Amino acid sequence: MGQRLTTWQSGSGDRLWLSLLIDAMEEAARPDVRSQPCESAILQALRAQLAQPVARYGYASSAVRH
Repeated sequence: MGQRLTTWQSGSGDRLWLSLLIDAMEEAARPDVRSQPCESAILQALRAQLAQPVARYGYASSAVRH
Protein backbone atom coordinates (compact mmCIF):
# COMPACT_ATOMS: atom_id res chain seq x y z
CA MET A 1 0.00 0.00 0.00
CA GLY A 2 1.19 3.49 -0.63
CA GLN A 3 2.94 2.74 -3.93
CA ARG A 4 0.48 5.00 -5.67
CA LEU A 5 -1.94 7.41 -4.15
CA THR A 6 -4.26 9.17 -6.54
CA THR A 7 -6.36 11.79 -4.81
CA TRP A 8 -9.09 13.95 -6.23
CA GLN A 9 -9.54 17.54 -5.21
CA SER A 10 -12.59 18.08 -3.02
CA GLY A 11 -13.41 20.66 -0.41
CA SER A 12 -14.90 18.14 2.00
CA GLY A 13 -12.31 15.40 1.61
CA ASP A 14 -14.92 12.86 0.45
CA ARG A 15 -12.94 12.06 -2.67
CA LEU A 16 -9.74 11.62 -0.70
CA TRP A 17 -11.53 9.18 1.58
CA LEU A 18 -12.86 7.29 -1.42
CA SER A 19 -9.42 7.18 -3.03
CA LEU A 20 -7.88 5.78 0.15
CA LEU A 21 -10.67 3.20 0.43
CA ILE A 22 -10.06 2.04 -3.15
CA ASP A 23 -6.32 1.76 -2.51
CA ALA A 24 -6.96 -0.30 0.64
CA MET A 25 -9.38 -2.61 -1.18
CA GLU A 26 -6.90 -3.14 -4.02
CA GLU A 27 -4.20 -3.97 -1.48
CA ALA A 28 -6.48 -6.44 0.34
CA ALA A 29 -7.37 -8.12 -2.97
CA ARG A 30 -3.77 -9.08 -3.70
CA PRO A 31 -3.31 -12.90 -3.57
CA ASP A 32 -0.27 -12.70 -1.25
CA VAL A 33 -2.23 -10.57 1.22
CA ARG A 34 -5.41 -12.68 0.99
CA SER A 35 -3.48 -15.87 1.74
CA GLN A 36 -2.30 -14.57 5.13
CA PRO A 37 -4.33 -15.65 8.16
CA CYS A 38 -6.36 -13.08 10.07
CA GLU A 39 -6.60 -12.99 13.86
CA SER A 40 -9.90 -14.26 15.22
CA ALA A 41 -10.31 -11.14 17.38
CA ILE A 42 -10.24 -8.97 14.26
CA LEU A 43 -12.83 -11.16 12.56
CA GLN A 44 -15.08 -11.05 15.64
CA ALA A 45 -14.85 -7.24 15.77
CA LEU A 46 -15.66 -7.03 12.08
CA ARG A 47 -18.69 -9.31 12.45
CA ALA A 48 -19.92 -7.21 15.39
CA GLN A 49 -19.53 -4.01 13.35
CA LEU A 50 -21.38 -5.49 10.36
CA ALA A 51 -24.18 -6.77 12.60
CA GLN A 52 -25.07 -3.25 13.74
CA PRO A 53 -28.04 -1.58 12.05
CA VAL A 54 -27.25 0.98 9.39
CA ALA A 55 -28.05 4.60 10.22
CA ARG A 56 -30.50 5.81 7.61
CA TYR A 57 -29.17 9.37 7.46
CA GLY A 58 -25.73 8.96 9.02
CA TYR A 59 -23.94 11.28 6.61
CA ALA A 60 -26.68 13.68 5.61
CA SER A 61 -24.82 16.74 6.89
CA SER A 62 -21.78 16.05 4.70
CA ALA A 63 -23.99 15.53 1.64
CA VAL A 64 -25.50 19.00 1.84
CA ARG A 65 -23.70 21.49 -0.39
CA HIS A 66 -24.05 25.23 0.10
